[in-house]
Amino acid sequence: MREALSGLTVRGRAFLAAGITAIVCGILLDQSTLSRIGMLLVALPLVTAVVAAWGRYRLALVRHIEPHLTEAGQPARVELTIANEGRIPTGTLLLEETVPYALGGRPRFVVDRIGFGWRHKLGYQIRSEIRGRFDIGPMRVTVADPFGLVELNRAFQSTVPFTVTPRVVALPSTPLTGNATSSGDSRPRAFLGGSAEDVTVREYRRGDELRRVHWRSSARLGELMVRREEQPWQARATVFLDNRRSVHRGQGAGSSFEHAVVVAASVAVHLVEAGYSVRLVTSGGHTPGVAGGSGELNAGWHDREGQADAAALLEALAVVETVQHHRIDASWIGEAGQGGVTVAVLGSLDEDDAGVLRRVRHHTGSALAFSLAVDGWSAVHLAPEQRRPSGVPLLIQHGWKAVELRVGDSVATRWRELGTRGAAAGVGASR
Repeated sequence: MREALSGLTVRGRAFLAAGITAIVCGILLDQSTLSRIGMLLVALPLVTAVVAAWGRYRLALVRHIEPHLTEAGQPARVELTIANEGRIPTGTLLLEETVPYALGGRPRFVVDRIGFGWRHKLGYQIRSEIRGRFDIGPMRVTVADPFGLVELNRAFQSTVPFTVTPRVVALPSTPLTGNATSSGDSRPRAFLGGSAEDVTVREYRRGDELRRVHWRSSARLGELMVRREEQPWQARATVFLDNRRSVHRGQGAGSSFEHAVVVAASVAVHLVEAGYSVRLVTSGGHTPGVAGGSGELNAGWHDREGQADAAALLEALAVVETVQHHRIDASWIGEAGQGGVTVAVLGSLDEDDAGVLRRVRHHTGSALAFSLAVDGWSAVHLAPEQRRPSGVPLLIQHGWKAVELRVGDSVATRWRELGTRGAAAGVGASR
């Protein structure tokens, strides 16, 4: 009841004040008719407040975002369906959606009087220039009675997640040299756009189906052989993102780390589209958005098909943040079957990182790296002794193929240059 009285509108308070004044004047002037009018004026907002306090407004809200996964800078549309499931009619509805500041202003809607069974659809557009995961909602509703005397504030508790992924730069097709399969085998280079079969054979046994006979092996060995198993395999790649805070410069969306995330996203999507099974790891030794609560590495590869696979990687990159680690956690390097192609997106490097670089190169078929010239993203002028040296010479020294990426460089051009380079031992720094 207190809430309803505090929710009296200007009109409701005016009715109440006018009624009290009429009652007082009626008593002083001995005008019973005026007093009765005053009592009616006082009773109307009070009765309305009581009905509003004890009445059950049953409003339902369904919120739908299309698309629910959007690249930074691209718009998405939020569709709202609101309905009155109660039997009490309402006056004007004022709807205010809670939207994070990064997605724009808070949309507001005014809906006229609604009755039982009323349903209405509304919509608005959101857009973010920065990546991240956001919650849309809750919706705040101001409900007015049909006479406009009382307004009550209500809120839907439901929210809907919305993910903004990093921008993705289209990369050209380029040959990635080296063994692209799992480490520890001698399998030839994986095909970029397809797969092969790992076929093993055994002696024919009674009851085996003739369609499983492997005729080439049978002719070579002089006895009937059948396929024991067929294991489809796929080219594998690891995208490593150096997210140590100490190796990057700049703040917010204009930092070298945010540029590194864009590069990692572009490479990951390109490799998925080329037929690779892609894994994403960071300096903390885990896959962002995938590791369990214990912080242990989830070593599973993203080997679903096409768009679903790329979407999972982009969702992980949407929430990755910098960490305080000063050394790279290399626990993921020695995992069984990791091998394949490794593409690293690195900040500044020093000699303390040499051991990890050596280990990665030893356990991978082809090691490629983007080394960001992070000083270019610094917001302040740096003295020569404060500038970080390029990591390209150190990478090349340990057998990597590497290019330096500076502010304004085309990621696609540098990727093409990286893929067409010769043996790392004979290549100097790119710039």
